[in-house]
Amino acid sequence: MAWERAMSALAAHLDDYLALRRSLGHKLDDAARLLPRFVAYLDASGAKTVSVAAALAWAQEPQAGPGSCVRAHRMTAARGFARYLAGTDAATEVPPLGLVTYRPQRHAPYLYTEADTALLMAEAGRHARSPLAAASMATLIGLLAVTGMRVGEAIRLDNSDLDWANGCVVVRETKFAKSRLLPLQPSTLEALAAYQELRDSALLTPLTTSFLVAAKGKRLIYEHVLETFHQLLRDSGVGAGSPNRPRLHDFRHAFAVQALTNWARAGVDVHPRLAWLATYLGHAEPRYTYLYLSATPELLSTAVARLETAWGGRH
Repeated sequence: MAWERAMSALAAHLDDYLALRRSLGHKLDDAARLLPRFVAYLDASGAKTVSVAAALAWAQEPQAGPGSCVRAHRMTAARGFARYLAGTDAATEVPPLGLVTYRPQRHAPYLYTEADTALLMAEAGRHARSPLAAASMATLIGLLAVTGMRVGEAIRLDNSDLDWANGCVVVRETKFAKSRLLPLQPSTLEALAAYQELRDSALLTPLTTSFLVAAKGKRLIYEHVLETFHQLLRDSGVGAGSPNRPRLHDFRHAFAVQALTNWARAGVDVHPRLAWLATYLGHAEPRYTYLYLSATPELLSTAVARLETAWGGRH
């Protein structure tokens, strides 16, 4: 049937589009997941190419809640595919910018204290089903707290990413396709070595190259980690009564704020060191690091003290 041939052509165009974008270095996580659904939607409606009306209707399907960013992500994916098709098909309509908008509401971070981290790590030991699972969860929490790395980065760490000789960890090809070295304190290296020894004694035959493993010896799964973490929060009481619900990602915020606080207390010029912090956190530009630096009583009191010193006896 002509309709089937047209839709088969759209599917082939989608494969070519994704292959082209990937060859240019784009990861296309959203597009590769969303666009096959868009093509299936066009198939079901009998459309032969992309139209503004079809893209808008698909983007606004009821599975996406009114406050969700899903609609905007769908439209962005559809627009990119439409631009590609428009190069060879004059009937293609490219959805204009601003047709579907999303204004994200930033979640105020919960800034973990050292006591919070210690409580969560201790609770992991009581909650987990096995000594290995307990050690893995406690080590993950500790690693996030002292390095500020992303949760996904910690889960993806392989044994070869620990550079014991130079005292650092290698975070490879993560967000923005950047790799970086994170120097570690001797105490952190000792804790990681102790975990590795426990892990290797529990798993005589490795099932994965992952540094952190689940109870059965396989790489940690983010959804399972998140579920366990929420249970640890409930059982430990960390964050109870706080207006800001603690998240795993908030360890990253807490690390950034603590680094800034330490520099401010030491009396150093903080501004130029933001580039250091941005590099350590793996940000493409220092301006992204500002999003992590929430005002805290410690930071404010330090800023006031430095201001009073600078002004001296002026009135």
